[in-house]
Order: sequence, then structure tokens, then C-alpha cells
Amino acid sequence: MSEHAEEGGKLKARIGYLAWVVGVVQFFVMHVIVESAWVRPYSWAANNISDLGNAHCAVQPDPTPRYICSPEHALMNGSFIVLGALFVVGAALTGALWRRGAVAATARVLVAGAGAGFVLAGLAPSDLDENQHVLGALLIMGTGNIGLLLAGAGLADDVPRSLRRATLLLGIVAIAAFGCFLSEHYLGLGMGGMERVAVFPLLVWALAVGVRGLCRGLNGRSSSGSPSRA
Repeated sequence: MSEHAEEGGKLKARIGYLAWVVGVVQFFVMHVIVESAWVRPYSWAANNISDLGNAHCAVQPDPTPRYICSPEHALMNGSFIVLGALFVVGAALTGALWRRGAVAATARVLVAGAGAGFVLAGLAPSDLDENQHVLGALLIMGTGNIGLLLAGAGLADDVPRSLRRATLLLGIVAIAAFGCFLSEHYLGLGMGGMERVAVFPLLVWALAVGVRGLCRGLNGRSSSGSPSRA
């Protein structure tokens, strides 16, 4: 590979890492802003993440009865869309993070699928188009978590073994939590709590990997005048 092509690949990877960091950070910031606008306190245990994006104020009977009224739902739905789009960008551009082969390629496609799920969830709030919203949730917690599990074996050899093992563990936890969420076994965490155990590992992983990739790039430029491998 020529030096120019190698530099171009490193730049693309840094853009991908930045996309993941920005996407995840803005999601959690918007989560806090939107939930703080609720008149009745929003509960991480009793409320779904999707409740923040519901367009209408109403009692939601299933799977756990609760009153939903999210005045800033448009902000949350916009945040879902931004997160999803940036997730796809990150999966597409972080080539240096991954090994070559079918496992890594599949993991990247599935992680991008989770991004598509977030976009779909934002475009179709659950009280406006439940079927499309459920499809988005399945892409996030099903497709995305399988991708996270495969990423444990698909990350490049220069990724620390501890990070690869943590990735595998996060994938196992997220998939198990998704099964508990579907079967309505919340293990004392509440419906919203179990959903978060199924959704947040992928986001935490992307944030950690993104920060690591950006820091490696900065350290490489400052120490030797040329970027280290991202």
C-alpha cells in the first residue's frame, strides 16, 4: 500500500471514530435534556427509551402500564436519527479497526444495521408507527448485539486483548438482556432498566473504541511527526 493510501485510510478511520464519539455523546446529552422536560418524572426503570420520542401524551398499556408525555420528543427523535447515521458512518470508515475476513465484515454490517435501526426508530415513533418502530428496535438489540458479539473476534490483532475480551463480554450481556427483555423477565431492573442493559453496551463500546482510536491518532502525530496506526 502506498504512503498516500495509508494516510488516507488513517484519516477515514479517525473520521469514523469521531462519528461514533459524537453520535453517542449527543444521544446521552439529549436523553438527559428530553427526560428533564417531563412533568411527571421519567424513570430509567419504568420507561422505555422510546417513550422519550412518543409524539402524543397518553397512557401506554403494554408491556407495562405507564403514562407517557414527552414535550421535547422531536429532539429525541432527531437524536436517534443522528446517532444512527453516525453509527453507519463509523462502521463504514473504521477499516483499520478490523481484521480481514468474513467475521469482521459481518460484524461491521450488523453494527451498521443497528445504526439503521436507530434511524428507523427516530423516523417512526412508537405511537405513530409501532410496526416500523419495533423493527428498528429489533435491528438495534438483535442485529447490533450480534454484531457486537462478533466484533470480539473481528477486531484487528493490534487491538488489546483486554478490549477484545470486553467486547465479547458486552455482546454476551447485551444479547442475554435482550432475551430477558423480550420474555419480560426484568430481574428487578424494571422494563426500562432491562432495555438499557440490552441497548447501552453497544453504545458504550462504540464510545470507548472511538475515544481510543482518536487518542492513538493524536499521540502518534505528537510523538513522531506521523500518525500511528489507528
